[in-house]
Amino acid sequence: MKTRNFPTAQTILLIIAAFVAVLTWIIPAGTYDTLTYNAEENTFLRKGNEGISRLAANQETLESLNVQIPLEKFTSGDIYKPISIPGTYDRVEANPQGFYEFVKAPVKGIIEAGDIIFLVLFIGGLIGIMNLTGAFDAGIAWLAKALKGREYILIILTTTLVALGGTTFGLAEETLAFYPILIPVFIAAKYDAIVGLACIYLGSAVGTMCSTTNPFSTIIASDAAGINWTTGLEGRILMLVICVIISIIYILYYANRIKKDPSRSLIYDQREEMNDLFGRHPETGNLKLNTRLRIILLVFTAAFIIMIIGVSKLDWWFTEMTAVFLVAAILIGFIAKLSEQKFVEAFTKGAGDLLGVAFIIGIARGVYILMNDGLISDTVLYNASAITEGMNEGVFVNSLFLIFNGLSFFIPSSSGMAVLTMPIMSPLADTVGIGRELIVNAYQFGMGLFSIINPTGLVLASLGIVKIGYNKWLKFIWPLVIILLVVTMIMLTVTTL
Repeated sequence: MKTRNFPTAQTILLIIAAFVAVLTWIIPAGTYDTLTYNAEENTFLRKGNEGISRLAANQETLESLNVQIPLEKFTSGDIYKPISIPGTYDRVEANPQGFYEFVKAPVKGIIEAGDIIFLVLFIGGLIGIMNLTGAFDAGIAWLAKALKGREYILIILTTTLVALGGTTFGLAEETLAFYPILIPVFIAAKYDAIVGLACIYLGSAVGTMCSTTNPFSTIIASDAAGINWTTGLEGRILMLVICVIISIIYILYYANRIKKDPSRSLIYDQREEMNDLFGRHPETGNLKLNTRLRIILLVFTAAFIIMIIGVSKLDWWFTEMTAVFLVAAILIGFIAKLSEQKFVEAFTKGAGDLLGVAFIIGIARGVYILMNDGLISDTVLYNASAITEGMNEGVFVNSLFLIFNGLSFFIPSSSGMAVLTMPIMSPLADTVGIGRELIVNAYQFGMGLFSIINPTGLVLASLGIVKIGYNKWLKFIWPLVIILLVVTMIMLTVTTL
């Protein structure tokens, strides 16, 4: 009997895109007016159904619009995206997305996501160069020998360090670079690729879920809610510690189980494929970690350190990060004394290996474009805010947490979610009698928890790199999602008491 394979990530996203296109014919179109600060003219630009108007950039203007955000949050650049103006939602003429728009959406998404796509392709090129030099294989062999009998340290360190990156500066898209590097290390340690994927992806998801100083969620959401970002910080730190510990214990349980019996791995049927993809290469597998290979690994590691410093301290983004990896690839090529022809062939092949991931990223962005062009995102937000009216504190904050879970399917961007929802949702806290920091927490926890399985987020791109099906990821992760869901709802309830 012929078995049916689970759809690929690309097919799943196209199905979701078709579903969203249908929703634009069903959900009424509507929009909020938006407010943007124009630094050149020192004015506010209000954009609505009646056009664009210029308003004085002062606190009186904000108060008249019921926007409870200090003026300096705009003038300092903390809030640089258009925010939704409370009480301005209005129905507009529908703009349903038909077959023509559906077909164009992935193409538009690839164009719009060009910055992150090129980052992924250049990372692939760098990995191709590293594989050709044999530095990976020699380094992995050395590390596997050094950690023999203590492989669990790899799980604890990786998950903790990635979570720290997520909570402090929003380490998320950058983790796409880690999979080709770290998955071979986990496989050499006698784990499977799911363990490596979980350490990296869960570390990032839990870290950003419990963000502490992350400017793309905590700070921008607090600013948009009109509060200081340090308000509620202690609770988020406590949640970070609890969720990271739970995640590590969960991964260790699975890892120890498959280490004792490899046949219990959820991807045991892919063991040959995984060995071909991430195992040691026959042509370089016997290389010793000599001085030249150590220098190559040092340059490679330095590229990631420079990237992290640039993103967290120097306001770098995808262009600068991509340039770092290109320079690193060229330097490694010189150190390894690769010919120009071999360098280009290896770089091109490495980039080509991640082309499928680039398409996943583009199609996911296309889904978001369909929602925006179909004018249904604000309608979903408006109805979500109306649901919570009249609830008591505990029910209210937990309902909002679940609503943010759902909204993140439609708005997978943390900063985009913050500026769109906080001006609408945060005043609801005043009517219920709780602090606005709980709205920020509900937003962070909701987005972060759902990001673990959100098909319109980064999970499918990550799975695409590791060649693991979405169904197998769901089978692995759903018990942890339930555990974190219960823990989060308990914590949110306690904070309202």
